[in-house]
Amino acid sequence: MATPMPVPPQPAPPLAPSYGHLPRSPAGLGLAAAVLLGLVAAADLFACLADQMEVNAAQDMIGGGIGRGMIDRAHHADTFYNAASVAQGITLVATVAVYLCWLWRVRTNAEVFAPQGHRMKRGWAIGGWFVPIGNLWLPRRVVVDVWRASVPPGARVRATPVNAWWTLWVLSLLLGRFAGRQYDDAHAPDELADAARQMLFSDAVDAAAAILAVLVVVHLTRMQRARILAGPAAMPVFG
Repeated sequence: MATPMPVPPQPAPPLAPSYGHLPRSPAGLGLAAAVLLGLVAAADLFACLADQMEVNAAQDMIGGGIGRGMIDRAHHADTFYNAASVAQGITLVATVAVYLCWLWRVRTNAEVFAPQGHRMKRGWAIGGWFVPIGNLWLPRRVVVDVWRASVPPGARVRATPVNAWWTLWVLSLLLGRFAGRQYDDAHAPDELADAARQMLFSDAVDAAAAILAVLVVVHLTRMQRARILAGPAAMPVFG
């Protein structure tokens, strides 16, 4: 009777991630976030138009303009300015809700791509935005780590789009607060004109930041979707 040949030991299969989930496509949330960010940019551009109308109305008053025409232009400018403020507020609230859902999804996926590549726990993806002063840099740190974790294996890691977006966003935040205070304190026509110019610059920077945010969302979503579609070959080996 022949002695059966010994079966060589088989390597153990890769272990599942300790957090017990597979990455989920961020495509739907990414599309919604990108569209809403585009609406934020549109609302900012509408605000720029309203700001310029405020500047023009103030300059009419500085130049000694008087009459029904000037009053109508000033009233029209105020109406546009208030409408722009409402549009900015509505788009911002809607965008924040969807964007945070998207960020949570890509941050969770990033733990699968690079389990050890994050400087902050998952909860900071949302909590970091609500920490006074800390929200000037904590969310960027989260997004940069997600970006680095999502880059295809072997590709060069460049977080330049994230840094450009974040720089403009923080700048627009600071400029907006300063311009808002100037506008509230403005009484004379020249003060109103200066405040409106500052608000115009702030809204323009915010529009640019929103456009860059769209690019970040779209590119990061595409990188994660590509890695998910690539299957196990693009995933780390756990053992």
